[in-house]
Amino acid sequence: MEKPVTSQENAGNRMLAGKCLCGAVQYAVADEFIYAANCHCSNCRRTTGSAFKPFAGIERERLSLTKGEDNLLIFGEETVHDTHCKTCGSLLYSVVRDGAFVHVAMGTLVDEPAIRPTHHIFVGSKAKWFAITDDLPQFEEHVVNAEGADGQPAQTGS
Repeated sequence: MEKPVTSQENAGNRMLAGKCLCGAVQYAVADEFIYAANCHCSNCRRTTGSAFKPFAGIERERLSLTKGEDNLLIFGEETVHDTHCKTCGSLLYSVVRDGAFVHVAMGTLVDEPAIRPTHHIFVGSKAKWFAITDDLPQFEEHVVNAEGADGQPAQTGS
């Protein structure tokens, strides 16, 4: 089992370690995520090379780089971008919501987070070859919270 890069208690707040595939970039993030989801949009699929991106959202200042700040590859603007390791290409997190939040790619966490994805978003543009097999609510597009604007999950035909 892989040992955490950084696992610490900080004023009573549990910190989680995360890193890219090659280990050149490492980060610490508070285990106080506000939301988590599985995103099926075409951008997340292309960025991860997978059917969807499991992510957890938290205020941007709750994540700090612990190694490799000079090894970051940024795609986008200051307030909206994807952050990758420029050596191995791993997507570490996305800066969203006008720079106020980060969506941590959950697969880069070394430590186990308390949160789990609660819903699927952008299922209207999910990969046709992928079938969602869990019972989490599904939304055609983005939702602010898991209940969506009308409280109803998306209806999917497959």
